[in-house]
Amino acid sequence: MSETLPDRLSVNPRSPHYDETLLARGVGIRFNGNEKTNVEEYCISEGWIKVAAGRSRDRYGNPMTITLKGKVEPYVEGTGDQADGDEGVASEG
Repeated sequence: MSETLPDRLSVNPRSPHYDETLLARGVGIRFNGNEKTNVEEYCISEGWIKVAAGRSRDRYGNPMTITLKGKVEPYVEGTGDQADGDEGVASEG
């Protein structure tokens, strides 16, 4: 079952791109071929993700973010979309 994900999604409830029901199911991000677990927001069409910049906070208490550009591939976790060959190999050796 293929799940269509939005072009842009954020984990911040104040963002217009926030979708609680989709985030509750679990969304994973593959960025430039690597799994990312600290993504705050992504945009597929523009090719960027925003990640927290360490433990830094702005004056309102929100995490400071940096934007990284590259190939963004979101997927719904637990649906088996990761099994594209050798992606599931834990270590090579």
